[in-house]
Amino acid sequence: MRASSLCLVFGVVLLMAWTSEAQQAAAVPLACCFSFIDFPIPDSKVVKAVRTPSSCPATGIVVTTPKTQFCVNPDEAWIKKHL
Repeated sequence: MRASSLCLVFGVVLLMAWTSEAQQAAAVPLACCFSFIDFPIPDSKVVKAVRTPSSCPATGIVVTTPKTQFCVNPDEAWIKKHL
């Protein structure tokens, strides 16, 4: 009887820890920029350009091309023209 109670308490504690971590992970933004490319992307290759959320540590623009995504410094002249 004592062992089953101990297992039940342990299981409840594990469940609480797991659900609290899952809730914290939901607050992480989907796209943040930590480094920027140092070359311009031709306008014809840009599919989409979106600013990073304000919750990111650095302001950036995520540029999507048909094959991949790049982070661009928003102060770059070529991206300002594109936006």
